[in-house]
Amino acid sequence: MMSLGELKPILATLVLPPAAPLLLALLGLLLSIRKKVPGLLLAFAGVALLWFLSCHAVAVWLAQTILQQHAPVTAAALKSSGVQAIVVLGGGVHPVAPEYGQAQSSPAAAMRLRYGAWLARQTGLPVAFAGGMGWGAADAQVLSEGEVARRMAEQDYGLKLRWVDDRSRDTAENASLLRPLLHKDGVQRIALVTHAWHMPRSVLAFERAGFTVTAAPMGFMLPSRNGVLEWLPSSDGLDASRLVLKEWLALRIARP
Repeated sequence: MMSLGELKPILATLVLPPAAPLLLALLGLLLSIRKKVPGLLLAFAGVALLWFLSCHAVAVWLAQTILQQHAPVTAAALKSSGVQAIVVLGGGVHPVAPEYGQAQSSPAAAMRLRYGAWLARQTGLPVAFAGGMGWGAADAQVLSEGEVARRMAEQDYGLKLRWVDDRSRDTAENASLLRPLLHKDGVQRIALVTHAWHMPRSVLAFERAGFTVTAAPMGFMLPSRNGVLEWLPSSDGLDASRLVLKEWLALRIARP
């Protein structure tokens, strides 16, 4: 029998786009067999919602409206704030990368690691990385995110990660499993590196774990096309809307 954690990726898929609008449209088509007008209106609403959420402009608007915004941080601000370490959160793994012959960080995780390494060079602060095997990890995944990130940090940036959590499966566990590693070395004040849309929930998790957190967001969700293209549906727009809605929903659940 599946645990609640194992069910999380399945439930999230069903309540978020594109599945939710498609299910709404399907429900409308089924309803139209008995009640034509209400059913067709419901089906149209599902399709319209899918179009709407596939526009990158909508994703940007959602991110700036329903998620708390954290400003970019500077190296000077980190130095003056008493931050003791940089904490980079994982974001997935490509378990099979034939071109390299070994597992690689996902684009999201690689972006976070790159920014964490850049901040480390600017500030001289040590770096921690948190990431194991997520609840939805592929069967082919053998190495944890932490193990992959440790290797990539050394190979790509000449950076030796001071602390690595390679067991956590989600953001809450990122915080709880890093806590004993960092607290053992007296680290309480951290700069937290993750995507801007993931930052509100991440800050909440790490503050609950007893850290004093300075947000160091990256990967901001901003307009990336001209005016017309921003309002046309695209896979990028749909992915962005899904990420924002997923974070908003998870934040509502995480807060009492």
